[in-house]
Amino acid sequence: MSKHFPPGMVPLGDEPFSFACHQGVACFTRCCKGVDMFLFPYDILRLRRALAMDSGTFIEKHTRLTKGENPYFPAVMLQLDERGWCPFLTEAGCSVYEDRPAACRTYPLERAVDRNPGPGEQTEFYFLTNHDYCLGHAEQTMITIRQWVRSQRLDQFNTMNDLWAELDTLFSTNPWKGEGAGGEKQRLAFMVCFDIDRFREFVDHHDLLRQFRLRKEFKNRIQKQDEELLKFGFEWLKMLLSTKSSLVRR
Repeated sequence: MSKHFPPGMVPLGDEPFSFACHQGVACFTRCCKGVDMFLFPYDILRLRRALAMDSGTFIEKHTRLTKGENPYFPAVMLQLDERGWCPFLTEAGCSVYEDRPAACRTYPLERAVDRNPGPGEQTEFYFLTNHDYCLGHAEQTMITIRQWVRSQRLDQFNTMNDLWAELDTLFSTNPWKGEGAGGEKQRLAFMVCFDIDRFREFVDHHDLLRQFRLRKEFKNRIQKQDEELLKFGFEWLKMLLSTKSSLVRR
């Protein structure tokens, strides 16, 4: 069955496209100014680690909450500086380049994921954007989607963001009925997803890991790696708010 996409959006196939971004391109860093960027949980995890900053401080200093597509859960956006620029932009370029958000890595592509593909159907699609100010499209470098994903180290971001999208879909069903915005469960969910340092304290304080049947190696990874703790948090929230979770209570 063919997929239906918004007008003007045609998925890229396996054919290469032309694009390159570097200091020699006249528009270099133009896309970092006046940008409206949503930040996902894994973006914040990586950024706060790159800045040697705890997640609570990062959220307070570098983000703002807004109403996104999900009417039952706030969206987190990057807080620009007084010039309206990304706060991590310097004259030399991005100061957090190795840990830059998924949106920066993916550009000039946009990624869409089919949550209910048919048998043998493709699950992810990439679309090529083309903003007038971006001169990178005029560069002669030809690259395929697979090469771009590999060069931008997008695989881990895509994996984590797919897990987040699944949880955000659950949030969109209003699982905290009756609490209203900012209720206890919603605040708990926000902490788990976006404030990884406070969630680690929460896990330790409530001895949460002992409440579930976890393989020893997985438990060790959760205790040592923020990424694994975030994955555990996603599953714990699914158990708390619905009946679908990979976690099993003791």
